[in-house]
Amino acid sequence: MAALDLPTSTSTSTPAPADPAGTRMTGRMRLVLVVLLLAQFMLAVDFSILNVALPVIGEGLGFTLGGLQWIATAFALAAAGFTLLFGRVADLVGRRRLFLGGMALLGASSLAGGLATGPEVLMAARVAQGLATAAVTPAGLSLLTSSFPEGPLRAKALGLNGALMSAGFTTGAILGGVLTDLLSWRWAFLVNVPVALAVLLVAPAVLKESRPAVRPRLDVPGAATVTGGLLALVYGLTLTGEHGWTHPTALASLAVGAALLAAFVLVERRAASPLVPLHVLRRRTVVWGNLAGLVAFVTETSLVFLMTLYLQDVLGFSPLAAGLSFGVLGAGTVLGGVAASRFIARHGARAALVSGGLLQAAATLALYGLGDDRGSLALLLAATFAGGVGNMLAIVGFMVTATSGLPDSEQGMATGLATMTQQIGITMGTPIMSAVVVTAPVLLDGIGRAVLVNAAVVAAGAVLSGLFLRRT
Repeated sequence: MAALDLPTSTSTSTPAPADPAGTRMTGRMRLVLVVLLLAQFMLAVDFSILNVALPVIGEGLGFTLGGLQWIATAFALAAAGFTLLFGRVADLVGRRRLFLGGMALLGASSLAGGLATGPEVLMAARVAQGLATAAVTPAGLSLLTSSFPEGPLRAKALGLNGALMSAGFTTGAILGGVLTDLLSWRWAFLVNVPVALAVLLVAPAVLKESRPAVRPRLDVPGAATVTGGLLALVYGLTLTGEHGWTHPTALASLAVGAALLAAFVLVERRAASPLVPLHVLRRRTVVWGNLAGLVAFVTETSLVFLMTLYLQDVLGFSPLAAGLSFGVLGAGTVLGGVAASRFIARHGARAALVSGGLLQAAATLALYGLGDDRGSLALLLAATFAGGVGNMLAIVGFMVTATSGLPDSEQGMATGLATMTQQIGITMGTPIMSAVVVTAPVLLDGIGRAVLVNAAVVAAGAVLSGLFLRRT
């Protein structure tokens, strides 16, 4: 186990009862968990904390209307494009070292963003925040998976991580509105600084370094092709969300991304020290676990976008009121994350993927009944709560499945793949559902169509995961 164990006791007193099932956390394990979960929660908050504040930032720093969306896009490009590379770098140079370096970069870039006086500095800060996220997320997840043995303890840790991650997305939307209304948009950046400092002060004494005894060479061609492919893919998806799926630059970017990712597979076949060994990509759990995770992130994040449109443009809610309405979704995800470890211990990760997906699909389908009056709010709150429980059950099942059966030396790579799946899913969902919404002349009808597509995708993902993971 890669976590720093408690010193062996030399006392002659009666030893504590054995825990053959490995279901109890030591005090040091709990401390490791707190440090890593705090960092992951802060990263999740950063994804959504600026959404409400964008118009105010634009007025304060002189962004053009078209330039505002690049505040979010710059972050997404860096976070998604470099996450697989940094996941492998964590295996090579040390997970704790990369985790601490990423946290230091996150604190410094957040301070720079909070003090920015022009668009250029703020954009540079957002890129740096994205790079920090790409470094900290896979390094933190690999420290988490390698600190807890495969089984109930790891499932519990991943369940809590998933719950806080989803709670962070919701908290970010609410916190961004509160800070912008009561203080200043700058605090959406500055709030990260004391948290990063706290993690940097405690983590070196808690986390044990983890890296292979013999350091392999970094697969530079593989890193270049996969990073370039992911950047082009995310950029193309972002453009489709702005201009539609027929925009020539978007189509060209998607084509370049697909070509580079295909080249990446060919490069890995011949590489002496591949970034992602092909035997890992042939594992049923890795492939189908990540595909199930992609479905979970694509559908739930895009559903938040659809319900935001519904609350603000159909029911006339303010941005802050709409953000507060998602508090029940956050509560559902927390409940799902906490319950996931017990569910997986009893029924297995495959059952969590299937059951969670089907529950999310049923809850999403119920949203097709939303009307144009505020009497539908009760349905929205109940369905998003139930969908949040199901979504988090599926996400924890995905993380357990995608990282199981691999040695500790490959956990950084496995969690890098899982993190890349998360980032791509978050990026893909909104443009896909936006394209469905605009097919109808009436906004409520378009939202209804997108809800049906969303529910169908979730149900298909759950069924296919159950079928193809049955033999695992």
